[in-house]
Amino acid sequence: MATPESKTKARVKRILEEAGVYFFMPPANGYGRAGIPDVIACVNGFFLAIECKAGKGTTTALQERELQRIQAARGIARVIYDREADYAALTVLIAALKQRKPNEQMD
Repeated sequence: MATPESKTKARVKRILEEAGVYFFMPPANGYGRAGIPDVIACVNGFFLAIECKAGKGTTTALQERELQRIQAARGIARVIYDREADYAALTVLIAALKQRKPNEQMD
């Protein structure tokens, strides 16, 4: 069954595919750790986690915990809403990561 976030996930997936980014979408089947972001990617050696949201959806406490843990580990974590500005920002972020050396920190 499609979720309201399906459109956002599909658009994020298309952006990543078009950019040639390695990524996967962990299944939300109840067997994994709760709060894991919707998309896990590696861009030019940089770890990128993306939580997709639709409408006025907000992250849960568990999702926030995971996003903060990723950032604390020097990974990049973003929440993307179904907005053109968010898709554009993701595209810019990917382009910037592709230009950086993997040992350079991205804030």
